[in-house]
Amino acid sequence: MIQTEALIIGAGPVGLFQAFQLGLQDIRCHVVDALPQVGGQCAELYADKPIYDIPGIPLCTGQELIDQLQKQIKPFSPQFHLQELVSLLKPTEDGQWHVQTDKGTQFKAATVFIAAGVGAFVKRTLSLAGFETLLGKHIFHEAADETSFKGKHLVVLGDNDAALEACTRWRMGVNAAASVTLLHRRDQFQAAPQAIEQMRQACADKTMRFVAGQPTALNQTGDQLTGLEILNAQGDTEVLPADAMLLCLGISPKLGPISDWGLAMERKQLPVNTETYATQAHGIFAVGDINTYPGKKKLIVCGFHEATLAAFGASALLRPNQKTLLQYTTTSTQLHKLLGVS
Repeated sequence: MIQTEALIIGAGPVGLFQAFQLGLQDIRCHVVDALPQVGGQCAELYADKPIYDIPGIPLCTGQELIDQLQKQIKPFSPQFHLQELVSLLKPTEDGQWHVQTDKGTQFKAATVFIAAGVGAFVKRTLSLAGFETLLGKHIFHEAADETSFKGKHLVVLGDNDAALEACTRWRMGVNAAASVTLLHRRDQFQAAPQAIEQMRQACADKTMRFVAGQPTALNQTGDQLTGLEILNAQGDTEVLPADAMLLCLGISPKLGPISDWGLAMERKQLPVNTETYATQAHGIFAVGDINTYPGKKKLIVCGFHEATLAAFGASALLRPNQKTLLQYTTTSTQLHKLLGVS
């Protein structure tokens, strides 16, 4: 059981800035996120896309914003628990919160900050019989190592840069697959033009194959994947040889366990008091796209404002006998000490 003053659920830009604002209040925190890296939507969906509405930063990409936020919170050393989905949140007898993840990590937190956007982002999968049995054995979201698909008949699913990069990686070199087939529902791709051109040239050179179609069934012998049945662009059933599959289908938000935590919700969002962005549950705050209140705008800059007031609210809650002062990073020696600057 990890004891902490604050637990943040969600490591997107608002969750990261929440950690910074808590640090300014001298509140240390742990951060849980379902993705394998920090950044949320910014890193997964807008990594290379421009953002123009961050104060003082005329232009940055989603990934650049996340990189800067990580530098900003470094003095406070938040502890990250990635690839973990919060599955349980319940009150304890002493007025704190027991939080548990799907990996079994348990926390006892005095305050909880839900910065989960529109829910936890999870990898897209296939709704095919036998999928769960083969996942992690013959079907993967990412390669385990450099030899994962060596000598195998690999089918890559997706239309993004990750899918095309995987095809390039596994069709050549000493660890190359026996064959590489790229599958997508249509002959259009959301990838860099250069990557698309390279993929088409590789198909012309017959070092890989592209097939337009939809997966319909997994063929297997015992617990061994032998092929992927698809409905191709001509409307015919076709079986692609496959003893390994790599899914590059992106991510999707799932409200998931949040709806089971017993918190008051309105249209899958958490109502908050705009003085502190506290929910109706004592000690639980909600910031970013997951919350709702009159005039709510789903903007990163609004989430930063919410995180700031939530940190002040948490400070007052955690230290009721200590006056919460408004200090400025330009002049406060206390804040300079916390930030590690002279």
